[in-house]
Amino acid sequence: MSKCSADETPVCCCMDVGTIMDNTDCTASYSRVFANRADAEATLDALSAKARGVESEPCKITPTFKEVDGGVQLDIDFVFCCEAETLIFQLGLR
Repeated sequence: MSKCSADETPVCCCMDVGTIMDNTDCTASYSRVFANRADAEATLDALSAKARGVESEPCKITPTFKEVDGGVQLDIDFVFCCEAETLIFQLGLR
């Protein structure tokens, strides 16, 4: 889980009522190992489409593929223009 300035419960990604979003955490990160690169690329495409559905300004999407034991590791950073979009994106993945 990424650093969050809000009081967050790691188990459910809940925030306390009254939490102020101050746009200091506009990045959502994703990481997973896939059996092959085709599966990793399909997930990148699906997550990118979800990010594009949330963005009000272009989201910066930075994928990294790395060969590891057991397959291909995909790490992605999604940088949104505001923290609210980041939160909406993250909640949409649950």
